[in-house]
Amino acid sequence: MQLTKLKRRKRIHQRVRKKIQGTSQKPRLNVFRSNKYIYVQLIDDENGKTIASASSYEATVANDGNKADQAKAVGKLIAERAKAAGIERALFDRGGYLYHGRVKSLAEGAREGGLNL
Repeated sequence: MQLTKLKRRKRIHQRVRKKIQGTSQKPRLNVFRSNKYIYVQLIDDENGKTIASASSYEATVANDGNKADQAKAVGKLIAERAKAAGIERALFDRGGYLYHGRVKSLAEGAREGGLNL
């Protein structure tokens, strides 16, 4: 049976999620990438709450160059919101995507913004 891209990504994400558990002090930084936008959430898995979120769909980021540049801006934005919530460290959950391109740009932007991944 041939796996589709989506099923393959979901399988990888489930494998990663078995090992990563976000807490209120060190939440999980989850990435979702669509064809057009990139979304990121800081999730506390113990309480089942989203602490902060950001996306390239927001007006402040929407027209910042190409998609990789937008992802970097989203990374900086989530770092700002994390600091406002009193969070300095997070676990990076790439969501089953390869650490390359937009996902890598987002992680670098978050690190530049002061979030420790």
